[in-house]
Amino acid sequence: MEIISIRENPDYQAMAIDYFQKQWGSEESNKVYEDAITHYGAAAGSLPQWYLLMDHERILGCAGLITNDFISRMDLYPWLCALYIDEEVRGKGLSRLLIEKVKEDTKAAGFKHLYLCTDHIGFYEKQGFVYIGDGYHPWGEKSRVYAAEV
Repeated sequence: MEIISIRENPDYQAMAIDYFQKQWGSEESNKVYEDAITHYGAAAGSLPQWYLLMDHERILGCAGLITNDFISRMDLYPWLCALYIDEEVRGKGLSRLLIEKVKEDTKAAGFKHLYLCTDHIGFYEKQGFVYIGDGYHPWGEKSRVYAAEV
């Protein structure tokens, strides 16, 4: 099992774009992932980051570390986003591997907290996140906002 940082391994960029689009994208939003993952390297500093969880040549999951996750709480950053584990390998603690890597990189970049927005209740609390309130997406949905110390 290996976590690949696309920033550190740009040869995986096309594979990452394809995987993120399949898991999170739609015809309308696929360009968001393509553009974000293609242009991460032009950003100063350590953000954004995109990760693939690999088992040899097979992708098992993904996650991102970004400055804002399309949420009104722009005073908070960085954000864990797009966490996904393939259904057939869920329940084996693999999401924890990605979350811990994102937390490590968050701390290494000099941040004290990591944030996420979700409608899931119970899962992220087990990963050290605490509900801190609600935020709002540009398309009108409300989402729960969580924070974790890193």
